[in-house]
Amino acid sequence: MRVDDRTFGRAAFLGALGAGIAGLFFARDAFRLVGKVVPDRVESLVPSGGWRIYTIGASMPSIAPADYRLRIAGHVERPTTLTLADLRSLPRAEQVSDFHCVTGWSVSDVRWAGVRLDDVIATARPKQGWRSLRFVSDEAPYDDSLTSEQALLPDVMLALDMDGGPLSRPHGGPARVVMPQMYGYKSVKWVTGIDVRTDVIAGYWEQHGYDADAWIGRSTPPGIVPSVLSGSTLVDHA
Repeated sequence: MRVDDRTFGRAAFLGALGAGIAGLFFARDAFRLVGKVVPDRVESLVPSGGWRIYTIGASMPSIAPADYRLRIAGHVERPTTLTLADLRSLPRAEQVSDFHCVTGWSVSDVRWAGVRLDDVIATARPKQGWRSLRFVSDEAPYDDSLTSEQALLPDVMLALDMDGGPLSRPHGGPARVVMPQMYGYKSVKWVTGIDVRTDVIAGYWEQHGYDADAWIGRSTPPGIVPSVLSGSTLVDHA
Protein backbone atom coordinates (compact mmCIF):
# COMPACT_ATOMS: atom_id res chain seq x y z
CA MET A 1 0.00 0.00 0.00
CA ARG A 2 1.31 3.45 -0.94
CA VAL A 3 0.97 5.98 1.87
CA ASP A 4 2.15 9.20 0.23
CA ASP A 5 -1.10 9.81 -1.66
CA ARG A 6 -3.68 7.78 0.29
CA THR A 7 -5.33 10.40 2.52
CA PHE A 8 -8.16 9.47 4.85
CA GLY A 9 -10.30 12.24 6.36
CA ARG A 10 -11.74 11.74 9.80
CA ALA A 11 -15.26 11.33 8.42
CA ALA A 12 -14.05 8.77 5.88
CA PHE A 13 -12.20 6.93 8.64
CA LEU A 14 -15.35 6.66 10.74
CA GLY A 15 -17.34 5.53 7.72
CA ALA A 16 -14.78 2.85 7.04
CA LEU A 17 -15.08 1.71 10.61
CA GLY A 18 -18.84 1.30 10.19
CA ALA A 19 -18.24 -0.79 7.10
CA GLY A 20 -15.71 -2.96 8.90
CA ILE A 21 -12.77 -1.88 6.72
CA ALA A 22 -10.97 0.02 9.43
CA GLY A 23 -10.54 -3.15 11.41
CA LEU A 24 -7.70 -3.95 9.04
CA PHE A 25 -5.74 -1.05 10.55
CA PHE A 26 -6.83 -0.27 14.11
CA ALA A 27 -8.47 -1.90 17.09
CA ARG A 28 -11.98 -0.52 17.72
CA ASP A 29 -11.07 1.12 21.05
CA ALA A 30 -7.95 2.78 19.65
CA PHE A 31 -9.95 4.15 16.75
CA ARG A 32 -12.52 5.77 19.06
CA LEU A 33 -9.63 7.25 20.99
CA VAL A 34 -8.21 9.00 17.93
CA GLY A 35 -11.57 10.61 17.25
CA LYS A 36 -11.54 12.19 20.71
CA VAL A 37 -8.23 13.93 20.49
CA VAL A 38 -7.48 14.76 16.83
CA PRO A 39 -8.97 18.07 15.58
CA ASP A 40 -11.64 17.74 12.89
CA ARG A 41 -9.54 19.26 10.09
CA VAL A 42 -6.60 16.89 10.61
CA GLU A 43 -6.26 14.15 8.01
CA SER A 44 -4.71 10.72 8.57
CA LEU A 45 -2.49 8.41 6.58
CA VAL A 46 -1.96 4.80 7.58
CA PRO A 47 1.58 3.60 6.85
CA SER A 48 3.08 0.29 7.87
CA GLY A 49 5.44 -0.42 10.72
CA GLY A 50 3.31 0.94 13.55
CA TRP A 51 3.37 4.59 12.47
CA ARG A 52 0.29 6.72 11.91
CA ILE A 53 0.85 9.97 10.06
CA TYR A 54 -1.38 13.01 10.65
CA THR A 55 -1.57 15.94 8.24
CA ILE A 56 -3.40 19.22 8.65
CA GLY A 57 -4.06 19.72 4.96
CA ALA A 58 -5.42 17.47 2.25
CA SER A 59 -1.91 16.30 1.34
CA MET A 60 1.50 16.35 2.96
CA PRO A 61 4.28 18.72 1.83
CA SER A 62 6.71 17.51 -0.81
CA ILE A 63 10.14 19.16 -0.69
CA ALA A 64 12.96 18.00 -2.97
CA PRO A 65 16.21 17.72 -0.99
CA ALA A 66 18.00 20.00 -3.48
CA ASP A 67 15.35 22.68 -2.97
CA TYR A 68 15.22 22.50 0.82
CA ARG A 69 15.96 25.68 2.75
CA LEU A 70 15.87 26.27 6.53
CA ARG A 71 15.50 29.93 7.49
CA ILE A 72 16.66 30.98 10.96
CA ALA A 73 15.57 34.43 12.09
CA GLY A 74 14.18 36.39 15.02
CA HIS A 75 16.30 37.29 18.06
CA VAL A 76 19.60 36.63 16.26
CA GLU A 77 22.59 38.67 15.11
CA ARG A 78 22.73 37.13 11.66
CA PRO A 79 19.55 35.75 10.09
CA THR A 80 20.60 32.90 7.87
CA THR A 81 19.33 30.30 5.44
CA LEU A 82 20.75 26.78 5.41
CA THR A 83 20.57 24.14 2.70
CA LEU A 84 20.37 20.44 3.48
CA ALA A 85 24.07 20.20 2.65
CA ASP A 86 24.78 22.98 5.17
CA LEU A 87 22.92 21.07 7.87
CA ARG A 88 24.77 17.85 7.07
CA SER A 89 28.07 19.69 7.42
CA LEU A 90 27.31 20.43 11.09
CA PRO A 91 28.39 18.00 13.84
CA ARG A 92 26.37 14.82 13.39
CA ALA A 93 24.26 13.43 16.23
CA GLU A 94 22.77 9.95 16.42
CA GLN A 95 20.37 8.39 18.89
CA VAL A 96 17.91 5.57 19.44
CA SER A 97 14.70 6.67 21.13
CA ASP A 98 11.03 5.77 21.38
CA PHE A 99 8.30 7.84 19.74
CA HIS A 100 4.98 8.31 21.54
CA CYS A 101 1.82 9.82 20.07
CA VAL A 102 -0.67 11.46 22.39
CA THR A 103 -3.42 9.35 20.79
CA GLY A 104 -1.97 6.29 22.51
CA TRP A 105 0.34 4.51 20.05
CA SER A 106 4.14 4.23 20.18
CA VAL A 107 7.07 3.07 18.05
CA SER A 108 10.08 1.77 19.95
CA ASP A 109 13.79 2.08 19.20
CA VAL A 110 13.66 4.54 16.32
CA ARG A 111 17.16 5.31 14.99
CA TRP A 112 17.45 9.03 14.37
CA ALA A 113 20.39 11.01 13.02
CA GLY A 114 20.77 14.72 12.43
CA VAL A 115 22.08 17.77 14.25
CA ARG A 116 21.54 19.25 17.70
CA LEU A 117 19.51 22.43 17.82
CA ASP A 118 22.23 24.47 19.53
CA ASP A 119 24.54 23.73 16.58
CA VAL A 120 21.80 24.74 14.14
CA ILE A 121 20.90 28.07 15.73
CA ALA A 122 24.56 28.89 16.41
CA THR A 123 24.89 29.57 12.68
CA ALA A 124 22.62 32.61 13.18
CA ARG A 125 24.26 33.75 16.45
CA PRO A 126 21.32 34.00 18.89
CA LYS A 127 21.32 37.13 21.03
CA GLN A 128 21.35 37.06 24.80
CA GLY A 129 17.95 36.59 26.39
CA TRP A 130 16.31 34.23 23.91
CA ARG A 131 13.65 32.09 25.57
CA SER A 132 12.25 29.76 22.94
CA LEU A 133 12.48 28.34 19.44
CA ARG A 134 9.38 28.39 17.26
CA PHE A 135 9.49 25.74 14.53
CA VAL A 136 7.57 26.54 11.36
CA SER A 137 6.43 23.69 9.12
CA ASP A 138 6.03 23.83 5.36
CA GLU A 139 2.55 22.53 6.14
CA ALA A 140 0.90 25.80 7.22
CA PRO A 141 -0.37 26.55 9.82
CA TYR A 142 1.55 23.77 11.61
CA ASP A 143 4.06 25.19 14.08
CA ASP A 144 5.13 24.65 17.67
CA SER A 145 7.64 25.91 20.22
CA LEU A 146 10.15 24.58 22.70
CA THR A 147 11.58 26.69 25.49
CA SER A 148 15.33 27.22 25.50
CA GLU A 149 15.71 24.65 28.29
CA GLN A 150 13.67 22.06 26.38
CA ALA A 151 15.32 22.71 23.02
CA LEU A 152 18.81 22.21 24.44
CA LEU A 153 18.15 18.91 26.19
CA PRO A 154 20.72 16.31 25.07
CA ASP A 155 18.25 14.11 23.16
CA VAL A 156 16.52 16.87 21.17
CA MET A 157 17.56 17.22 17.54
CA LEU A 158 16.70 18.32 14.05
CA ALA A 159 16.53 14.91 12.41
CA LEU A 160 17.69 14.37 8.83
CA ASP A 161 17.82 10.56 8.82
CA MET A 162 15.69 7.79 10.26
CA ASP A 163 16.43 4.07 10.57
CA GLY A 164 19.49 4.24 8.35
CA GLY A 165 18.22 6.39 5.49
CA PRO A 166 17.22 9.97 4.69
CA LEU A 167 14.08 11.12 6.45
CA SER A 168 11.13 10.27 4.20
CA ARG A 169 8.33 12.58 3.18
CA PRO A 170 5.67 10.95 5.46
CA HIS A 171 7.99 11.29 8.45
CA GLY A 172 8.67 14.99 7.89
CA GLY A 173 11.61 14.98 5.49
CA PRO A 174 13.90 16.56 4.64
CA ALA A 175 14.06 17.76 8.30
CA ARG A 176 11.95 17.46 11.43
CA VAL A 177 12.24 18.09 15.14
CA VAL A 178 12.68 15.08 17.43
CA MET A 179 11.78 15.64 21.09
CA PRO A 180 11.64 12.12 22.60
CA GLN A 181 10.56 13.18 26.09
CA MET A 182 7.37 14.82 24.77
CA TYR A 183 4.46 13.56 22.74
CA GLY A 184 4.90 13.55 18.97
CA TYR A 185 2.96 16.73 18.20
CA LYS A 186 5.91 18.68 19.61
CA SER A 187 8.23 17.07 17.04
CA VAL A 188 7.34 19.38 14.16
CA LYS A 189 7.62 17.83 10.70
CA TRP A 190 8.72 19.45 7.42
CA VAL A 191 10.56 22.21 9.29
CA THR A 192 11.48 25.14 7.04
CA GLY A 193 11.84 27.88 9.64
CA ILE A 194 13.21 28.41 13.14
CA ASP A 195 12.22 31.63 14.89
CA VAL A 196 14.43 32.50 17.87
CA ARG A 197 12.18 34.34 20.30
CA THR A 198 12.25 36.21 23.61
CA ASP A 199 8.79 34.85 24.48
CA VAL A 200 6.93 31.54 24.11
CA ILE A 201 3.88 31.38 21.85
CA ALA A 202 1.26 28.68 21.46
CA GLY A 203 1.59 26.35 18.50
CA TYR A 204 -1.06 24.77 16.30
CA TRP A 205 -1.88 21.89 18.65
CA GLU A 206 -1.91 24.07 21.75
CA GLN A 207 -4.50 26.25 20.01
CA HIS A 208 -6.64 23.09 19.83
CA GLY A 209 -6.42 22.49 23.57
CA TYR A 210 -3.25 20.42 23.87
CA ASP A 211 -0.66 21.17 26.56
CA ALA A 212 2.34 23.34 25.70
CA ASP A 213 4.56 21.13 27.88
CA ALA A 214 3.71 17.70 26.52
CA TRP A 215 5.88 15.56 28.81
CA ILE A 216 5.17 11.87 28.29
CA GLY A 217 3.31 10.41 31.22
CA ARG A 218 2.63 13.80 32.77
CA SER A 219 0.59 15.59 30.10
CA THR A 220 -2.35 13.96 28.36
CA PRO A 221 -5.67 15.12 26.90
CA PRO A 222 -8.79 13.67 28.59
CA GLY A 223 -9.33 10.00 27.86
CA ILE A 224 -5.71 9.15 27.05
CA VAL A 225 -3.72 6.62 29.07
CA PRO A 226 -0.17 7.95 29.69
CA SER A 227 2.68 6.03 28.12
CA VAL A 228 5.87 5.17 29.94
CA LEU A 229 8.70 7.67 29.81
CA SER A 230 10.93 7.12 26.82
CA GLY A 231 14.65 6.68 26.92
CA SER A 232 17.31 7.60 24.39
CA THR A 233 20.75 6.27 23.50
CA LEU A 234 22.81 9.19 22.21
CA VAL A 235 25.89 9.45 20.00
CA ASP A 236 27.27 12.87 19.04
CA HIS A 237 30.16 13.35 16.66
CA ALA A 238 32.42 16.39 16.76
